This record gives sequence, structure tokens and C-alpha cells, in this order.
Amino acid sequence: MTHMAYTTPFPPTVGFDLDMTLIDSRPGIHACYLALSERTGTYIDADLAITRLGPPLAEELINWFPEEQLAETADLYRSMYPTIAIAATPAMPGAREAIAAVRAAGGRAIVVTAKYEPNAKLHLEHLGIHPDEVVGDLWAEQKAEALREHGAGIYVGDHIGDVRGARKADALSVAVATGPCSTQELSAAGADVVLGDLTEFPGWLADYRPARA
Repeated sequence: MTHMAYTTPFPPTVGFDLDMTLIDSRPGIHACYLALSERTGTYIDADLAITRLGPPLAEELINWFPEEQLAETADLYRSMYPTIAIAATPAMPGAREAIAAVRAAGGRAIVVTAKYEPNAKLHLEHLGIHPDEVVGDLWAEQKAEALREHGAGIYVGDHIGDVRGARKADALSVAVATGPCSTQELSAAGADVVLGDLTEFPGWLADYRPARA
């Protein structure tokens, strides 16, 4: 569904989430959690952890480490991440085409993610995906800060936290059911549009554009 009250300008600025929206980060994160477990001697169920990607790293680590160790452990994880996770992580189907569709419409594409910003940029560089801006370390409603700053009228993400961020920013929420949240959960959270994956985004944007021109 689309709430027609939105008046997204064209050419648009479109924000995209990163993990499970533009990239399939499960293989890399899985490998990094296993390496972190070996390094620290603390058990981590990596299979379980990658089923709930989206929230900040600390929200997962608290399941395995005492609170007083979280900051140090997060720093260790992030330091290990580039050599373990970047090469193991592919682009999601349709990711490059989605960015290209925004550019073809004369718009700007930005990435707004909860991921540690330097590692987010490494992923995109490795995959040859070049958005106009990358903003990291923002989750859920916090994402509205960057979306507003860059004038994003549309935000695309896979998690109900992304829906909340879009709505906080008064941006159209376009959800893709490629992460941990089902189409029903995304709709119930208030997504304006729910797509199966990013391969559907260029067609949706082409149809949506005349209504906002």
C-alpha cells in the first residue's frame, strides 16, 4: 500500500539501509562471530545471531557477554571485521540496479545504516556500489537525523526499525522482505510499500515517479 499524503519531490533523494537490504551480510557476520568466539573463548551461536540482523552490534553482544565487556568486545569485533567479513559478503539481488534506478531518475542515493561507518564503506567499495553519501552508526528512529539532513523523501530497508526511521523522518517507507522481518510485520509496522526484494524497486520507482512529478 502507499499513503498518498506523501509529497516526495523529484528528482528524489532515496536512502537505503545496508545489511540485508543492499548486502547479504550473513556469511561475513557469521564468520566474524565464530572468530570472535574463538578469540575470546566465549560461546556465540552464530547461526542464531545472523537471523536477527539489523539492530546495533551491542544488542547482539549482550546475549553473550557481560555488560561491562560490551565496549571492549565491540571494538575487538570491529577490528577483526574487515579481514573476515568484507570479502565474504555479496550484494543483494537488485542492489546495484536499485541505486542505478535512483540515478536514472535524476536523484541521489544515500546509505543510512546501524553498521559501524568505516566497515559500511568498506563493504560498498568492495562491491563497487557507490552511493552519494554513507552514514553509519544510526538505528531505527536515529536514522531520521541523516534522512532529514540529506533531504531523503524515501527510505528503503528490511527491518521494522527502518520503517520507524522513515516515518520519524516523514519519508515514504519502502520495505523489502529480505531480512528478519516478514511482509506482515513490515506492513504492521507502517511500511507504505512492501516489496519482495530490491529487484522490484526500479519498476516500483518508475511507476511511482509520475505520481510525484
